[in-house]
Parts: sequence; C-alpha cells; structure tokens
Amino acid sequence: MAAAPSSSLPLIGVDFSSRPRARKPIVVALGACDGRHVVLEGFERFATLDGFGAWLQAPRRWVGGFDLPFGLPRELVQHLGWPLRWRACIEHYAALPRAAVRTTFAAFCAARPPGAKFAHRACDLPAGSSPSMKWVNPPVAYMLHAGVPLLLAAGATLPAHAHAGDAQRIALEAYPGLLAREIVGSRSYKSDDAAKHSDDRLWARIAIVDALRDGRTRLGLSLVLSVEQHDLLLDDASGDALDAVLCLLQAAWASQRADHGVPAAVDPLEGWIVSA
Repeated sequence: MAAAPSSSLPLIGVDFSSRPRARKPIVVALGACDGRHVVLEGFERFATLDGFGAWLQAPRRWVGGFDLPFGLPRELVQHLGWPLRWRACIEHYAALPRAAVRTTFAAFCAARPPGAKFAHRACDLPAGSSPSMKWVNPPVAYMLHAGVPLLLAAGATLPAHAHAGDAQRIALEAYPGLLAREIVGSRSYKSDDAAKHSDDRLWARIAIVDALRDGRTRLGLSLVLSVEQHDLLLDDASGDALDAVLCLLQAAWASQRADHGVPAAVDPLEGWIVSA
C-alpha cells in the first residue's frame, strides 16, 4: 500500500556542505505548503556539522529536501564487495576516513575507460546530477559521507531507501540544479568565487526567483516570500539561499504525493532524487 502524502508537516530545504564554516554554512530554508503555494518562513544557518546534526535531532517535524546524495551506485558497491543493503552499506561507508574514500574511488575510476570513469545511479541521468561517487568538483561523495549519518542519527525516514524511522521526519534527496535548469537552462546563477559574481549570474537568479513566484515550473507550485527574502535570494551570489529554496519546493512537491513521489521500481540501495 502506498504511503499517504505528508503535506501537513513543516517543510525544510537544505543546501548542504560537507565542510561547513562561518563563510560557507549549511543553509536551511523553512517553509509551509498551502495548496499550490509554498510560503518561505525564514532561514537557519549552521557553521558546523555538529550544530546541524543537533538541530535535526531536536524535537521538530519536517519533510526535508536535502541537496546531497543518499546512496551510491549499485555497480560501484558490487564491484567493491560492500554490503548491498542500504543501511549496512552506509554504515560501512561512513566508517571509512575520507582519504580512504578518495583512494578507493580513484582506483575504481583509473581501471575504467575514458568517458566511463564513474559509475552512475539510475536517477543521475534524468536529474542531470553528478555521480554520487565523485569526490571533486563537486565533492558529493564527501557530502554523502558527512550528511547521511546525520539523518540516521536524527531517526529520519528515507522513503527512497525503504528506511523506516520517525514518520514525522521525512528525508528526501533533492537537487536544486534540476529545477534551476528548467528555468535558465545551462546559464550559471551562482559562484563561491567573488571574482565571478557577474551581472549575468544575477540576471539568472532574477529569472529563477521570478519563475518560482509565478509557479512557472513543472512542480506547479508558487513561492510566497517577502520583499526582504526576495532581495536576499538575489543578493546571495553564492546561490546557497536560493539552492535551499529550490530544495524546499521539491520537498513541498513530494509532500503532496503518495510515497513522496518515489517511483515504485526504485533501487533502495541507490535511492532517487525527488521529482527527477
């Protein structure tokens, strides 16, 4: 039987960093869904993984879209001889030092032909996301390594991995680039490099925010925000706040669907990116 939608739960969208700091924190967008409207209620920022983990564990209810991979490609896991059940695989992976992750994945890639270095999950192609084993540009393998254990420690339910936890804390893998590309295509809208904070990227952020407010995406949801919040999303040239909001909208879309929009045939070892 399909799980019922959880649209009554508060929503969060998380722009995650595996090495957060004061100048590059984890950004959490807070919101609520009212039918076809998603109300942006504010932001939380965390300069440490411990601080973010404590916030997740505090007594609160949410459906969250998290910008980090929750699973590894089955092809990679089978090749390495790691556990094929998701929780056991994650526990094995999280116990490895980051240096061991890098050397293990680099050796896997080195033995493969050009153009096929990385293994991919089934969701990567439809989402246009980087392979979850990639350790540089962006280092999503380290994001998985740092972030998923925090979700497990918070007792979250992860529907795409058939992991049952607290029914009041639903964690979904989101990807802001999936929604942003629908609006601005391949145009860049953000950069952590101040030297690349251009007018072109600002105009791309303007286009994204305008489309979200008007509900001009396939999610069919309109973003409701204050003038101050609107200006913040445009002024944040790193795009972190905007990425958190894009994840928030993906969480809102999932909260209104049975099984949180996870396709029935998803491989629970790999998982799925919401709305891919």
